[in-house]
Amino acid sequence: MTRRLRLGVNIDHVATIRNARGGDHPDPVRAAEIVARCGGDGITAHLREDRRHIRDEDLARIQAATDLPLNLEMAATEEMLEIALRHKPHAACIVPERREERTTEGGLDAAGQHNRLYPLVQRLSDAGIRVSLFIAPDERQIEAALLLKAPVVELHTGEYAHAVGEERAAELKRLADMAALAAKNGIEPHAGHGLTYENVQPVAAIPQLAELNIGHYLIGEAIFCGLEPAVLKMRELMDAARPSTSSG
Repeated sequence: MTRRLRLGVNIDHVATIRNARGGDHPDPVRAAEIVARCGGDGITAHLREDRRHIRDEDLARIQAATDLPLNLEMAATEEMLEIALRHKPHAACIVPERREERTTEGGLDAAGQHNRLYPLVQRLSDAGIRVSLFIAPDERQIEAALLLKAPVVELHTGEYAHAVGEERAAELKRLADMAALAAKNGIEPHAGHGLTYENVQPVAAIPQLAELNIGHYLIGEAIFCGLEPAVLKMRELMDAARPSTSSG
């Protein structure tokens, strides 16, 4: 039986809306509780250096509110490393980060930053935190992840999401090929960025993928239908793409 594809829900943009007014509502912790209640498999939160959405105090509150594993997205900085070591999330996904970007643009250059990333990956791993690298679906980056001894890669699906026609088909093949290459080398492949109801199923059908992380789209849909229905619909679409999935 094909394994069930996990859904991690990124709750950053609940905090974006909260921070627009500077108060406490809407609370991202409440979003985490809803995700847990409706069958989500994990919570993803990106503590950015400029704290534009998730705040430091949110992390402990999220961890206390649900039993779902927390996937902390973080830049490769000493500050973020110390925060991760203090909170000890289930996983830490290292992402590229620039202050001027609206969201994470492109994948981490794991191949070009080996010497900077290696000690950080090792310190996280030694603390029992599962390290993931958010990378482009590129053979060179998969090889770099192997050298860095990262157990997980998250393949950036932005190029696929924004492509059309033959270009989209080519991007999907690249995702599938790199997921297969990662799995062949003992690295668990995840994927995320720009996934929607309309484009998720071809990605979800890639058999080697173990997890999708989806956030902005689900929070946007939640404005119109509520967070629980939005998550449940995404869950249904993902399951339909793997009709022979089991719950194991």
